[in-house]
Amino acid sequence: MQTNIEPKETTTLASEGNSAKKLLAVLQGGLIGLGAVLPGISGGVLSVVFGIYKPIMELLSSPFRRFKTHVPKLLPYVIGAAIGFLGVSKLLGFVLEKYPDPSVCLFIGLIVGLMPSIWREAGEQGRTKGSYLSMVLAFLVVLALLIGLKLLEIAIVPNFGWYLFCGFCLALSMIAPGMSFSTLLMPLGLYAPFVDGIGSFDFSVLIPGGIGALVTVIALAKAVDALFKHYYSVAFHAIVGIVAAATVMIIPFASFTSSVLACVINVVMLAAGIVIAALLDKFNLS
Repeated sequence: MQTNIEPKETTTLASEGNSAKKLLAVLQGGLIGLGAVLPGISGGVLSVVFGIYKPIMELLSSPFRRFKTHVPKLLPYVIGAAIGFLGVSKLLGFVLEKYPDPSVCLFIGLIVGLMPSIWREAGEQGRTKGSYLSMVLAFLVVLALLIGLKLLEIAIVPNFGWYLFCGFCLALSMIAPGMSFSTLLMPLGLYAPFVDGIGSFDFSVLIPGGIGALVTVIALAKAVDALFKHYYSVAFHAIVGIVAAATVMIIPFASFTSSVLACVINVVMLAAGIVIAALLDKFNLS
């Protein structure tokens, strides 16, 4: 009797463990989807810190060959990302209008807390002088680019062509971690109508945005995957630089000095993000 009970208990525990892992994957996917729409945050950054950036790029570069091996693992993340992305899009305008700085501080804390995880993954195949050089150059280039975009004040009337561009920026933020599509679109006045259109399931926004994203993925995924295969350390350290630059650019410095209460709230949200990051890193599926 005992020999029959033990396998059942083992099976039950294994099943519970798999369920917990899938639930965690959905949660992490939800954060990726949330990060994809939250201004200044890149869904690609969070896919890196959760250890699924490489399999995503492998699947996108060879979808038919890697379908069976990669889709089962990534499906919970995709479900979570869809929930996070679509669920937040509709409410994002309200949240950003009422509590912009605390919400950004929460994600800054999350990224800072998961930086050790990114650093470990970047050094998975060792570090060279080229690795450190690529990190510094990526940091400086992206910082300069984002500062330049922030200084621009150009208003554009949204149309089919511009929504194609929005889709390109959205896909780019997943393929090139750290390049937040919101950071690229907000100076052009395209971010709000694009996100509102997605949240409202407006097909005049969804169709061109989807086409732009799909074309971008098809055009760039293979090249990025090949880059990581042949120059892993250099490429991943560049991502570290990109993540650092993007994070620095979204720090709401003014709100920390506006009032004591605002400063306290921001610090609490930063701390909460770091704590959440520590828990996510502890139970990371990778």
